[in-house]
Order: sequence, then C-alpha cells, then structure tokens
Amino acid sequence: MTEPTTPHPPQPHVQPASGTPPETDAQNTLATTPQTTYAWRGDFANPEVNVLHAQGFDHPPLDIDWHTQVHRHSLGWVCARRGDELVGFVNVAWDGGVHAFVLDTVVAEGARRTGVGTRLVAAAVEGTRAAGCEWLHVDFDDHLRAFYFDGCGFTPTDAGLIAL
Repeated sequence: MTEPTTPHPPQPHVQPASGTPPETDAQNTLATTPQTTYAWRGDFANPEVNVLHAQGFDHPPLDIDWHTQVHRHSLGWVCARRGDELVGFVNVAWDGGVHAFVLDTVVAEGARRTGVGTRLVAAAVEGTRAAGCEWLHVDFDDHLRAFYFDGCGFTPTDAGLIAL
C-alpha cells in the first residue's frame, strides 16, 4: 500500500492575468498585465493588508500580523499589485492534506469589477493545485454567489456550519 503524499507549500508562483492556468516553470517568473501583477505567496507588509481588509470588510483598520498568520497556517496566498500598490489579496488555508480553503478574498475599492478578484482566485486555484491538494473550498455571503460560482468556477455543495 502506498502512503498518501502530503502537499507542501510551493515556492512563489504567479497566475497570468488572462486567468488561464500557467505551466509551472523553474524560475517562478511573474506574469503581468499592463496594470496588475498576481503573485502566489507574494511579498506584502502587514499595514497594507490591514488597510485592504478594512476596505473590503467595512471595519476600521486593525493591527493584525498577517505575515505571521499566513506563514504559520496557510498553504499560500495571492497578492495583486498595480505598481507598488496592493490592490488584492486572498488567503488559502489548508488542513495539511488535500483540502484547502479560500479565505478573505479582498480587492481595493478602486480595482473592483475589473477582474482582479477573479484572477486572484484563479491564481489561488493554480497554486493550490500545484501543491497537490485535491479540493478547494469556499464559503461566502449570498451576494457573492455569482462571483464564486459563475466567475471563479466553484460548484454548489451542501455544507454545514456551527457559529462559535
């Protein structure tokens, strides 16, 4: 009997702006549009993610140590940048096995409805697939159904939730 392999977080990797999955290359080069770059496990500073998260989830900026959090608990994350500005971020948590979870997809107000969110998730899908995961889960508020189902390719499924 063969032991199941455990996925490992891959090195930085980028999704092309077209939304089509790239072939993994040895250099892990960045793919860009004229305006936006998408980087799997890209560099970021805590304050810029805190500001972006506050915009996306309608709360005052908090002092969260995202860097430690994602390096400790996540398979990966995707940063979308226009020049030096962080305009999108998505976190991909995992169970250490074959299941990963999209968390906190967020796009800056000025970059919304331009395809940044869809491309963030596409890069997260590719990074998760490259790590050897078999399933990528997401949960979301009802107003995001079209985004995740139609735009990103998730399929509806039954799931359960307990508020703690």
